[in-house]
Amino acid sequence: MTDLMSPNACRVQEVLDGLGLKQRVREMDQTTRSAEDAARAVGCEVGQIAKSLVFKGSTSQQAILVITSGANRVNEAGLARLIGEPVLKANADFVRAQAGYAIGGVPPVGHPHPLAVFIDEDLLQYPCIWAAAGSPKAVFHLSPQELQRITAGRVICVK
Repeated sequence: MTDLMSPNACRVQEVLDGLGLKQRVREMDQTTRSAEDAARAVGCEVGQIAKSLVFKGSTSQQAILVITSGANRVNEAGLARLIGEPVLKANADFVRAQAGYAIGGVPPVGHPHPLAVFIDEDLLQYPCIWAAAGSPKAVFHLSPQELQRITAGRVICVK
């Protein structure tokens, strides 16, 4: 961690350190806001990008974090069947309040509130994946197994 990193990227690095991960947050010169942008910035396949998408249970109003492969779209009807209630795409204010970060920079860890976490099974095919690290220009890499461990996420088919 350096003084050059944004405060949010520093915060994510502190969480990673606290979880015992050796990975370092990297802030890029270009945006990593979308999966395509992130893949281009780090030089990997779009499928290796772990997109953190926040949904909201329409009845419970609970935040649901789906970490999906950058190559996939989440089947919202399938997710709703899995959790037992319809889901809505969360708006920017809800994402910031529940996840602690703005859309485009939501990391898989370091949230102010516990979130139900689901992980796209397609991420498991890669030895290395990349996740957002608190800002639209910050990322870190890890293995899918590390992602499962640090999030306690349930692996599902998101398609």
